Amino acid sequence: MAGPGPRLELRQSQTLVMTPQLQQAIKLLQLSNLDLQDYVEQELSQNPLLEVNEREPRAGDDAPEPVREVDGSAETDLSKMGLADTEHETPLDMNVTEALGADEPVAGAAGNADPFMRTRNTRNDFSSDEYDLEQSLTHDISLKDHLMGQINLDVPDPVDRLIAAQLVDMVNDAGYLEGEIAAVADAMGCEVARVEQTLATCQAFDPPGVFARGLGECLGLQLRERNRLDPAMQKLLERLDLLARGDIAALMRHCSVDAEDITEMIAEIKALNPKPGLAFGTDVAQTVVPDVFVRPRPGGGWMVELNSETLPSVLVNTRYYSRISAGARSDTDKAYLSEKLNSANWLVKSLDQRANTILKVATEIVAQQEGFFLFGVSRLRPLNLRDIATVIQMHESTVSRVTANKHMATPRGIYPMKYFFTSAIQSTEGGGETHSAESVRARIKTLIDREEPDAVLSDDKIVEILRTSEIDIARRTVAKYREALRIPSSVDRRRLKRKAS
Repeated sequence: MAGPGPRLELRQSQTLVMTPQLQQAIKLLQLSNLDLQDYVEQELSQNPLLEVNEREPRAGDDAPEPVREVDGSAETDLSKMGLADTEHETPLDMNVTEALGADEPVAGAAGNADPFMRTRNTRNDFSSDEYDLEQSLTHDISLKDHLMGQINLDVPDPVDRLIAAQLVDMVNDAGYLEGEIAAVADAMGCEVARVEQTLATCQAFDPPGVFARGLGECLGLQLRERNRLDPAMQKLLERLDLLARGDIAALMRHCSVDAEDITEMIAEIKALNPKPGLAFGTDVAQTVVPDVFVRPRPGGGWMVELNSETLPSVLVNTRYYSRISAGARSDTDKAYLSEKLNSANWLVKSLDQRANTILKVATEIVAQQEGFFLFGVSRLRPLNLRDIATVIQMHESTVSRVTANKHMATPRGIYPMKYFFTSAIQSTEGGGETHSAESVRARIKTLIDREEPDAVLSDDKIVEILRTSEIDIARRTVAKYREALRIPSSVDRRRLKRKAS
C-alpha cells in the first residue's frame, strides 16, 4: 500500500513579535525620570521631527493626567479615577521575559525584590561580541556605595534595612554620622531603640570606625574590631583632651596604668585611622530624585502626582514634516521621512503610556499601604505584584517594570517603589488575614523584651504564643527572625539574665 502523498495544510498559531517599537516602550517603562531625560535627548538629536514641548498644557490637550487622589480607603474605585480603561496599555501589558532572551532579564521581576539591590544586565566577559574595555577598568567606589552593599548582605530585616539606608545618607565623607537618631525614628515612625539597634549593626561594617558619632567612638570601634578595647583603653578614649595636651601624667592617673602601659596604649591609638571614610572615593553624591510625589489631601486621603519637573515632554513637528515632505522626490527621502515620523509618533505615545501607567501603579500602592503613610513602617501590609496588577488590570511584569528604578517622595521620606512590596505570613485560620513579616518580627521582639528571668521563652514557646494570635509560623522561622534581630538563644538569655540578677 502506497504511503500518503504530498498535501497542503493550513495551521493557525499565535506568536509574540517583539517589534522595535514594543522594545522601546518596554525600555522606557523601566527607566527612571532622569534616565528617561537622557534617552529623550538622544532621540531629539537623531530625529529632526521631534521638538521639546516648552509650552504650558492647556485644557483639552492630549496629555497624561498628572495627579491622582486616593480617598483614604483600602478599596479604591478605579472607575471614578479613570484607571479601569487599559485599552491603550495593551502593547506594554504582556510578559515578554522569554521573548527578550536570557541576556535581557526584566529588572525587578520578583515581587519581593530587594529595594536596595542594584542589577546589571550587561555581559562583561571576553566571549561577548559587545565586550567594552572601559567597563573592565577599576573605578573608585564611594563610601556610601560600599556601605549600601553591606546592608544588602548583613541586614536581613526589610525595616532595619530601610533604617540603615537612612543612616548611610547621614554619613559624611570622613565616615562620621551626622544628625540625630531621634529625627530618624520620627521620620520612620519607629522607636528610637530600633534605630539605635540598627546603628549598632552598621557600626560593625567595614571600614572599622564608620558610623561613629565622634572621634572617641570612632577609635573605640576600631579597637573593638582588634579586640583591644579593654577598660584602661576605654578610659583613655574618655580623656582624649589630655592626650591632645600631652598631659601624660594625668592620663596615667585617669587610666590607672604605668608609664610603659600608657606608651603602648598611645602607640595603638596613633596606629588607628581617625577618618576611615576618606579611604574611599569622594565623588559627588547623586541625589535621589523622586518620580512620584505623595502628599496628604486636605480633609483626608492622599494626592499622587508625577514629578513633572523631571518628566520630559516632546512634540512631533508636523509643520516641518509637511514642508520638507512636499519637496521630497526620491523614494529614499520619502522612506526616511516616513520612518522618522513613525518613530516620533511612537515615542510621544510611549511617553504618554509610561506616565499614565506609573501613576496607576503608584496610586494603588498608596491605597494598599495607607497604614504606612499614616503610622510608619510597623503598619506595612503584605503586598506583592499580583495584588497591584489585579486591581489595575495589568500584567505582573508591567508592574515590575514600573516599580524598577523609581522612587516615591512621601511625608516620611523618599523610598524606592519596590520597598512597598513585603512578604506575608499566613494566618492559622485558613481564610484569615495574613500578617506582614515586619509586624511578626516586632511581636517576637516584644515577647522577648517582656520575658521574666525565670520564664525565658524558647522558640517553640514563641511559636505557641503566636499561634494564639492566629499567626502560622514555623520554629525555624522564629529562630531566623530572632537571629536577624541580634537576639541570643533562650539558653544564652537565661544565662545573661541570671548574671544580671
